[in-house]
Amino acid sequence: MTDPLDLDAFRENGHQLIDWIADYLGGLESRPVVEPVSPGDVRAKLPATAPQTAEPFSAMLRDLDEIVVPGLTHWQHPGWFGYFPAMSSPPAILGELAAAGLGVQGMLWSTSPAVTEIESHVLDWLVDLTGVPQKWKTTGPGGGVIQMSASDSTHTALVVAREECRKRTGAPAEQMVAYTSSQTHSSLEKGGNVAGYGHVRLLDVDERFSARPESLRAAIDADIAAGLTPAFVCAAVGTTGTTAVDPVRAFGEIAAEFDLWFHIDAAYAGAAMLCEEFRHHQDGLELVDSYTFNAHKWLATNFDCSIFWVADRTPLIQTLSILPPYLRNAASESGSVIDYRDWHVPLGRRFRALKLWFVLRSFGVEGLQALIRSHVAMANDFTTWVEAHPKLELFAPTVFGLICFTHVDGNDATGALADRINAAGPVYVTPSVIDDKRFIRVSIGSTWTETRHVDGLRDLIQSLL
Repeated sequence: MTDPLDLDAFRENGHQLIDWIADYLGGLESRPVVEPVSPGDVRAKLPATAPQTAEPFSAMLRDLDEIVVPGLTHWQHPGWFGYFPAMSSPPAILGELAAAGLGVQGMLWSTSPAVTEIESHVLDWLVDLTGVPQKWKTTGPGGGVIQMSASDSTHTALVVAREECRKRTGAPAEQMVAYTSSQTHSSLEKGGNVAGYGHVRLLDVDERFSARPESLRAAIDADIAAGLTPAFVCAAVGTTGTTAVDPVRAFGEIAAEFDLWFHIDAAYAGAAMLCEEFRHHQDGLELVDSYTFNAHKWLATNFDCSIFWVADRTPLIQTLSILPPYLRNAASESGSVIDYRDWHVPLGRRFRALKLWFVLRSFGVEGLQALIRSHVAMANDFTTWVEAHPKLELFAPTVFGLICFTHVDGNDATGALADRINAAGPVYVTPSVIDDKRFIRVSIGSTWTETRHVDGLRDLIQSLL
């Protein structure tokens, strides 16, 4: 019988699995991005009951090939141009493996000191690398924590803002209002509902799909006149639909005037701030209360690894800290350590920082900068081709690595073109709609995407027009 705790067998199986992963990544280019699978196909291949006796690891490897891979959408494919990147890399995979092997719980400093201190230190590194305010370091009044997703970070910010507003005004949550762009990710609306806000206002945007400061001010004035309590405002640095950038400084000044919590959602574009040439997009960060970006989108680190910074960690900890007797310990009560359980909703937390630490050390800052700049250069070249094409037109400015365009013949032609692109070759793009106008999103940012893959997409589109 196979012994699942046999370390010699584990060593052999581990080597086989690493070989399998390397072969999988190396062979992606020959596969479709989206496997041809129908609802229920995967479950139909699974036995009706769990195994009563141990199976050999070779059976698991076989089923990776025969059941799992044929039922996937391959987000690591070099022809992945859909949604946003979901980057991974060999160093990140190894970091994840090491974290799983260690199997530690990092809810308190005392439950595994290295989990907390490496996370704090790596996120302090990122303060320097992205040019955000120095006070966001854990050595200052603020600090950073790794969350599961930008949605979690935004939901957390909404809860803290609610409690700060309640202390300040005495208003109940159902009287409070949160404000954000109509183009901000849907997680803001969901978070407002989860946190109990009575209202979430979606602000008008300009021709570049950036939220208008005058719309924010008018909405606040109207809500105050109606007896409501403004509490929270979010600006996006890289919206989901088009990577539009809201005016951070103007929003921050209005938020300060009305004493609102000011949050930045830079889920996709925050990684680009490793490159100084993009930092002008978020001028005004000294006015910000909280900020999130996803290292698992564009920083060669696999999901989940979302960075959440606060300018002052005191309101965050006061809102989320509950200390039952079984969590009390001398280190925590000394006040000299960080207990990340007080920085987000879950108590339990895994060693997410390890893979990010591996990535930063394996690529180096210059390597990550080069990766981001190469994607932006490919996007700019693709944009130039779209602008010159008689049958295509840009739908929105290309700010980072996303190109949004339409067919000049309108919605039906645009939708049909997107369908033909996704059906014709080993590529995947995302069709979308804003204000009843269809457009095609081409997001360049896969770890394995090279210029030849983008050229191939361009040639494919040309053949379909």
